[in-house]
Amino acid sequence: MVNLRVLRTELKRSVAPWAGLTVLVTGLLFLYLILGPGESTADWTAQWTTMALTVRGLLYYMWPVAVGFGALQGLRDSRSRVTELMATVPRPAWQRAAAPAAASALALASAFLLLTATGAAHVLLGETIYVPLGWLPIVLVAVLALAAGALLGMGVASALPSVLTPPLTAVAAFVMTVLLQQSVDAALPTGNAPNVLAQLAPAVALPREELLTLASSVHLGQTLWLLGMLATGFALLAAASARARLLALAPVLAGAVLALLVLPAETRDTYVVDEAAVELVCDGPVCVTEMHRDRLAALAPHGKEALRVLREALGEEAPDAVREETTLRKGFMGSRELSETTVLFDFDDPVIARAEGDQLTRALVGQGLAPNCTERSSWVGGFGMKETAQSVTAAWALGDFQPMDWAGVDGLPGEREDAEAAWDRLAELPPAEQRAWVTDLRTATLACDIKDRRGVLTGEAF
Repeated sequence: MVNLRVLRTELKRSVAPWAGLTVLVTGLLFLYLILGPGESTADWTAQWTTMALTVRGLLYYMWPVAVGFGALQGLRDSRSRVTELMATVPRPAWQRAAAPAAASALALASAFLLLTATGAAHVLLGETIYVPLGWLPIVLVAVLALAAGALLGMGVASALPSVLTPPLTAVAAFVMTVLLQQSVDAALPTGNAPNVLAQLAPAVALPREELLTLASSVHLGQTLWLLGMLATGFALLAAASARARLLALAPVLAGAVLALLVLPAETRDTYVVDEAAVELVCDGPVCVTEMHRDRLAALAPHGKEALRVLREALGEEAPDAVREETTLRKGFMGSRELSETTVLFDFDDPVIARAEGDQLTRALVGQGLAPNCTERSSWVGGFGMKETAQSVTAAWALGDFQPMDWAGVDGLPGEREDAEAAWDRLAELPPAEQRAWVTDLRTATLACDIKDRRGVLTGEAF
């Protein structure tokens, strides 16, 4: 056991506080200066799970830092040239190793929990009322990873006492995280390494989809792997002979084997949809997910008004419901799963997110008449033909042209003017041709085949 007096002394004379301070300060710099509080629904300030996944993603660099500082701490006795002297102390080696190990683990855990508390404060003060418990194991496994990394570094430095050991162990840990890194270019995170091996890395992919969380089997497998790593690090730190050091490798090998048996082989079984989050909450024909229940009251009146406008414009062919999408975003090249009977929308769509009042009604009408086939979100933006089509068709249904709020949506110069010109061309057509053009365009966009057969959008209407 480590009493508080010994632990306090160890914290004063070790590099553990500096390790914790480095993790905390650099973590805050990443959150505020590089990632920054944003408007995405998957932002670290928006939801509990995305906050946990974001701070866990920072282990990409934090974990090598923990390993490097641990190795630096493990060299203390050899640097002080008291290794032989400490070996003569009657206390067991594991008791001598417990104090520095506990100090390092405590400092790193405290720093990471303070970083998590910062993110939690933002979420708590935000608008979300959805509070899942699944974010807790994401954070706790990260704490275990930092402690295990520090102890592994201490153990390796104790077994290989050289001034080169700390930088080499830190670089090796960083190389591991790089090789096993997964990116979020598609609906699910992917990487170069096989998925089951990628999960041995403490870091996770930064979230771009708020509905995803980690499966329970991932938490279990990573816990087994990290406990084995922690046990090996501590055993190496306490080992006094070559035979003991060799035996110390057994826990990490056993942990790796058990983890590989538990961890899912496929990405779709690693990052899973939070079933409670995607349950629909409705106000009549307007539905949102449980995660965004707090937005239903503001959305419902405009959703119902949009359905009324669409019913007057399209008659029996009009959609009869407005619903938040629950399918995963598929990236720049992926197609949405559209519906003829339902207006699907995404709160991460900048046009929807920034619209208020009548502009929100207009945006939903445009989505019902000419839905964008591909993703439009805080990750994938741009203003082009599909936005022009939504603007023009919404103007046709509502009887007047008002530009949607495209603030924050990148576009080429002159595209807004092109949309206004397209509306002018449509307005000059006979009413029957206007309706035929809108009907044709809606059919084409629902099939993800945008064809402006009458040339209204391209300027070839006449």
